[in-house]
Amino acid sequence: MLLQDQKHLFDIPLEITYLNIASQSPSFKAIYQAGLEGLKQKSLPYTIKTLDYFEPVSELKKLFAQLIEVADYNRIATMPSVSYGIATVANNIKLKSGDEILIIAEQFPSNVYSWQKLAEKYNATLKTVSIPESKTNRAKSWNESILNAINSKTAVVAMGNIHWSNGTLFDLKSIREKTKSQNALLIIDGSQSVGALPFSVREIQPDALICAGYKWLFGPYGCAYAYYGDYFDNGSPLEENWANRLHSENFARLTNYEPQYKPLASRYSVGESGNFIYVKMQIAALKQILEWTPKAIQNYCESISFEAIEKLDKLGCYIENSNHRTHHLFGIELPNGLDLQALQKDLLSKNIFVSFRGNFIRISCHLFNTSKDFEPLVDCLSIHLKKIQEWTNT
Repeated sequence: MLLQDQKHLFDIPLEITYLNIASQSPSFKAIYQAGLEGLKQKSLPYTIKTLDYFEPVSELKKLFAQLIEVADYNRIATMPSVSYGIATVANNIKLKSGDEILIIAEQFPSNVYSWQKLAEKYNATLKTVSIPESKTNRAKSWNESILNAINSKTAVVAMGNIHWSNGTLFDLKSIREKTKSQNALLIIDGSQSVGALPFSVREIQPDALICAGYKWLFGPYGCAYAYYGDYFDNGSPLEENWANRLHSENFARLTNYEPQYKPLASRYSVGESGNFIYVKMQIAALKQILEWTPKAIQNYCESISFEAIEKLDKLGCYIENSNHRTHHLFGIELPNGLDLQALQKDLLSKNIFVSFRGNFIRISCHLFNTSKDFEPLVDCLSIHLKKIQEWTNT
């Protein structure tokens, strides 16, 4: 059964066309209320119990583990950002001179800078798989290029399961098989997919999955999640947080310094991960996402966008074939000659919020959108595209 729109849960004004959740999600009302509860708890600190630092965090980890199909929630760490999670991964990898780290062209910087630094440290090579120039079977060609680039020198493959600017789907099953055959690590950035697109750690078996929490997971800005596989079970965290040690729940004995960390990925959580306000908001968000389900969200986004995509295609825009991209996020590649600055100004004047990423307009939608939200976007683009046609014909 197809989900109905959930506009009633959000406070987005009717005159706003918000197609930019990939940049920043709005909060729905339950998240807002959870944040207020956290603020109230902070204003009454004498009501805060010892277990309030720990039990909500465990609940949060369990919810995220359920979302990505991880059996043991102790493999989940909470942190402030993707860069923190990727830096944690890089901090625990040792390379040999000549090893290769494979990334995808135009990845988000948080999943690039740590690899540049790691490559320099070990005299390794950072290898980038470019976007195919031809639009014909682009996604298929791109996936083939990635698979062909993985070889005996490959030590790490770091990528998203979709491309963050245009929604191209990558064949992670095949990529995982190839990395295993070459004893290479697979590190996934799920920031633009987890929560809106089904993802199973059990199925893909990445060595790590890092995910921003403020986009498709509806958390506050400054939260993220990470799954770490057994490669990282005995690694070194970026910081020595007291709460990540065994028996830290016993405040009276904290100066009996504990040499052992809590199990598995717990050692990697950021300090003060028990943030009363953030954690309450994140828990409310994940509960709602699990109720909706990523599959249903994906199907809903497809249902409200397909007519607009057909119209944009006829207007001369290129959008990847629906079988090779996501529906919650996709890129509109614009024809040459379009005045991008004029288009951006026009969209903003009409309260249409999208992202410009390279040569793409990135469209990202959710359950607070309906098919009517695409109408002003198509109308605005149509005006600017016709100007190109008129210019070409003169």
